[in-house]
Amino acid sequence: MRLWRKAGPPEPAAAPRAAAGTRPLSARERTKGDAQETARQRLVIASALLTMVFVAIALRMAYVSLLREGGEPTQRVAARGGAIQSERADIVDRNGIVFATSLPVMSAFVNPHLLVDTQDAARKIVSALPDLKYDEVKEKLDADKSFVWIKRGLSPRENDLVNRLGIPGLEFQAEERRIYPQGQTGAHVVGYTSIDNAGLGGVERYFDQQLQSGQTVQLSIDLRLQRMVEDEIAHAVQKFSAIGAQAIVMDATNGEILAMASLPTYDANKAKTITNEALFNRATLGVYEQGSMFKVFNTALALDSGKVTLADKFDASSPIKIDRFTIHDDPDVPHRVLTVPEVFKFSSNIGSAKMAVEVGSDAQRAFFDRLGFLKPLNTQLTELGSPLYPAHWAKINTMTIAFGHGMSVTPLHLITGVAAMVNGGVLYSPSFLKRTSGSDPGRRVIQAKTSQQIRQLMRLNAVEGTGKKADLTGYEVGGKTGTAEKVSHGGYAKKALFSSFVGAFPMSDPKFLVLVSLDEPKGTKETGGYATGGMVSAPSVKVIIEDIVSLYGILPGDWNSGRTSLEVASTPVQPSPMPQLLPVAARGQRFEHRALPARPTGPMAAPPAGVRRVTVE
Repeated sequence: MRLWRKAGPPEPAAAPRAAAGTRPLSARERTKGDAQETARQRLVIASALLTMVFVAIALRMAYVSLLREGGEPTQRVAARGGAIQSERADIVDRNGIVFATSLPVMSAFVNPHLLVDTQDAARKIVSALPDLKYDEVKEKLDADKSFVWIKRGLSPRENDLVNRLGIPGLEFQAEERRIYPQGQTGAHVVGYTSIDNAGLGGVERYFDQQLQSGQTVQLSIDLRLQRMVEDEIAHAVQKFSAIGAQAIVMDATNGEILAMASLPTYDANKAKTITNEALFNRATLGVYEQGSMFKVFNTALALDSGKVTLADKFDASSPIKIDRFTIHDDPDVPHRVLTVPEVFKFSSNIGSAKMAVEVGSDAQRAFFDRLGFLKPLNTQLTELGSPLYPAHWAKINTMTIAFGHGMSVTPLHLITGVAAMVNGGVLYSPSFLKRTSGSDPGRRVIQAKTSQQIRQLMRLNAVEGTGKKADLTGYEVGGKTGTAEKVSHGGYAKKALFSSFVGAFPMSDPKFLVLVSLDEPKGTKETGGYATGGMVSAPSVKVIIEDIVSLYGILPGDWNSGRTSLEVASTPVQPSPMPQLLPVAARGQRFEHRALPARPTGPMAAPPAGVRRVTVE
């Protein structure tokens, strides 16, 4: 007999499923559901933890970006470690000789909160770095900060000594230090950087972004000539007890600056010793009345206008009185009727003023505007002075500007304008970078015929006039003196002169221009007590011309009929590729620059046909 068990009523949870025609869950299925529920709970917990981590990271980033000390390095590394950094590119001269480069260094910093004994730590640090002062270091270590610099740009020996101290919280940061192998040479052209390698002056500032991106900057400056120029004007400053000086050597055929110096100067390697007086660039930032050198422009304007010829004459027998002013000549100028060449040779203010009146005020102002004398120059320096000229260009202004009074420009303005007067009449903007042919075609400002006449007058002045002390036998030197009283307290200081001479050679086909100015020179027994441009500056121009012909191997007569034009040889520097990011340890092996080799290195391109290349061997 079979017994049948009567089924009871279904469980409440199963009733709906049974009613719906579904079967009840098995034990295995119930176990699986429990596992899925556990997994979901774990995912929620993990998500919460990840969210907390990301929030912490975000808060740290906000702290680093907004709240951290401004001087704190972005990456802390142990003394034995390395950092990934990009090198600021070199600045080199026209022959590839290094003016500025970067070297890897370590800098020490400390977290005062981690120090156990600040007094002991300060004592140890000063023992390793004796140039630091104990009180100043102790004050830093007692500061309520998480970061303070101890010293930046440690030498290898200093780095080793500080590392051996074993002070908790004292760490090191790999950085770069800007080095200037040539010291003071070319300082006002090259410029300098901050301790963080940001350009603060000169080419360093103008090309800051390019240098930071690793692109080498090649200057038009010839380091060898630069040194010669600086030595000569330093000698002149000492000899004539001047308060300062400036000198520029320019290639008249393309506007390249081959040398430029300003005294006093500075050494960018010793940033703490740089004074405002030393930073002042007399050649590009100083604005001065240039005196009789302006007669070059006045004569060129008069001849180019067609209203005056070389055969014309002007009465200089008596002073000119206009309003409350009197225009007179120096005692050495003949008081008689003078021809145009005599006005230039004897440097007559009266004859120059009358010549300017013939042309007129409007034409004179337009001419100086065409030369760029009414605004700062456009070149690769940021230290550029703005010319000063009369707002209302009256007749009296026209007359005084004719001989260099009543209008002030920088020496760089002056030599740029003179270059156009002698090179055939084409104005080139001055350049501190090497130029390629056609990089600046220039623009015509006077006729070629007028330029030829100006060359003849400048040669006459060096042979028979006020510039005789600059003449060099066999090299056809020409030039013009300029002596101006410096403006002081609304008037002129009689004994404070700005004495200059601008020379060019060879005058048959000018290639080189040299401008030397002495600021407040004093006459000597040798000069008869005079401190004029012809007495104190012209001799320095002659010395610099001798340096040029010696340096480049120029022989007398190289520009005679049938000979070719001169070209200053130089070594091109290949464009630098974008820098690779290398550890400091690897980069430290790459710096093997020599300060001044005996001759340019690397191949030189053959000169164009019809050009004689000159260089020193």
